[in-house]
Amino acid sequence: MNISGIVLRASPENAAGVRASVAALPGVEVHAATHDGRLVLTLEDAGTASAADTFVKLHDIQGVMSVSMIYQYSDDSGIQEA
Repeated sequence: MNISGIVLRASPENAAGVRASVAALPGVEVHAATHDGRLVLTLEDAGTASAADTFVKLHDIQGVMSVSMIYQYSDDSGIQEA
């Protein structure tokens, strides 16, 4: 399990489109948004999409100015070794 807290900054004129694109990514949940384009997100591993791959994809969304990981938690206790 991998959970990250992220602050994303979008250009204000693209904020609505960025929010929709971000919310459509697997494992991403938007918790708050401001009128000036800041979004507070959590990101979790989701099926075949790793949190790291999704984090990279956030940077590629048109209108995104910056993506900052604020918190990261990883727990491998559910993984069994062979």
